[in-house]
Amino acid sequence: MIRHVIMWKFKENCNGETKDEIIAHAQSILLALRPIIPEIKSMKFERDVLRSERSFDAIYITEFESLEALEIYRVHPEHQKVAAYIGSVREAQAVTDSIIDN
Repeated sequence: MIRHVIMWKFKENCNGETKDEIIAHAQSILLALRPIIPEIKSMKFERDVLRSERSFDAIYITEFESLEALEIYRVHPEHQKVAAYIGSVREAQAVTDSIIDN
């Protein structure tokens, strides 16, 4: 299994949305991918509660059977739309992909 983890810091305001609205929108459109892309085996979106200076605003964790399944997800047109939105409203991003045992 492959675990794909992304953390984001979002802009305070962008395109008329507040940071809280941006996070809620990102969560909604990311979670909507699960029924569309069968390669996603599990998915979680969590918001930071401390909101410290060093915190990221949200973390997104997905799991896939293989690197090939992750690549199918990565290039899927619906995922690309979500990635474009998030790219327009984020300030920073950190990503890690790891092999996990179940």
